Amino acid sequence: MEKLTIQEEEAMLSIWQLNGGFVKEVLDNLKGEKPPYTTLASTIRNLERKGYVKAVKYANAKRYEPIISEEQYKGKFMHGFVGDYFRNSYKEMVSFFVKEEKLSAAELEEIMDMIKKNKS
Repeated sequence: MEKLTIQEEEAMLSIWQLNGGFVKEVLDNLKGEKPPYTTLASTIRNLERKGYVKAVKYANAKRYEPIISEEQYKGKFMHGFVGDYFRNSYKEMVSFFVKEEKLSAAELEEIMDMIKKNKS
């Protein structure tokens, strides 16, 4: 699975939220500053080439539907992220966020509870 650019990720987030859509629908659903229609259309064609979406033809328009779920992408991305930046150690990643004060004791406790629940 090829890594997405920031623009591609933003387009995919919109496509996932809509569960597919025409370029205009994806554009209307984007948050923040919106790219030109033609730029977004090109970005979505790149997503199709990379295997993230498929085009379904309706008359003379194409509706783009996700092939890869958001959960699949997150799993693949996080695996690569942890491998690249934290030597494949999720413990090191959590430790980093604690040291940077991005993760509170209460949140850490919640994570521990989730781990315990999944083990039983």
